[in-house]
Amino acid sequence: MKSFVAEYGNAFHAASGWLLAVIVALESALGFLPWWIIILAIAGAAWHASRRIVLPVALAALMFLIGMLGLWDLAIQTLALMLVSAFITVLIGLPLGIAMASSDPGRRIMLPVLDAMQTMPSFVYLIPALMLFGLGKVPAVFATVIYATPPLIRLVDLGLRTVDRQLVEVAADLGADRWRLLFDIKLPLALPSIMAGINQTTMLALSMVVIASMIGARGLGEEVLLGIQRLDVGRGLAAGIAIVALAIVFDRITQAYGRTKAEKAPPR
Repeated sequence: MKSFVAEYGNAFHAASGWLLAVIVALESALGFLPWWIIILAIAGAAWHASRRIVLPVALAALMFLIGMLGLWDLAIQTLALMLVSAFITVLIGLPLGIAMASSDPGRRIMLPVLDAMQTMPSFVYLIPALMLFGLGKVPAVFATVIYATPPLIRLVDLGLRTVDRQLVEVAADLGADRWRLLFDIKLPLALPSIMAGINQTTMLALSMVVIASMIGARGLGEEVLLGIQRLDVGRGLAAGIAIVALAIVFDRITQAYGRTKAEKAPPR
């Protein structure tokens, strides 16, 4: 591992510079926006997903609670870190899930790897992250991506494998090629399962914020860590409530989108 780091360390540091620039830019953009615009955007997404008034009001109230606790800026830092991690996880997990669903030998190879990734203690992922990228936000994203990718791959594979074969065969008989079958038939029908995978990815990314704070990632996790180190129950509890509020917001929105897609899907 030391020889690997010595040989490719400069390349990893260059890549980390680009990724850090993206994280900082997103964090600055979110911090520049007034708080009420962010709350309205979240409420709008909740309304679009559920078409019910209760969910947008409840989620807006939770975001307002974070501001009342005086943790809005730290929540924005955590939000930026989580969004970048979730985006990279989707970019990696979606193609791997599609490849896993289309190849039985590949699935047999990938399943033990995913099992190992999910059973490995999350602290272990901090070791290669630190060796490759040092301290800061980038290793936190790296560790979070590794930790949060397996559920998405599994659920994409599950969703594609449960698509009705008769629909696929009919589309193939009508002349659809493999790419049309994938994008027009399989992925739309598997979308509820894919949304469930994105939901799990988001929750796991948020669950890593406290651990990531140990390697220099700021945000709500740092407040929890400081509360533990200083035995400040109130500080840690307030940050914990803010993390739970963020988790509920994204959990309810992604679940609502998943239910909407499931209701629109044709009966099998």
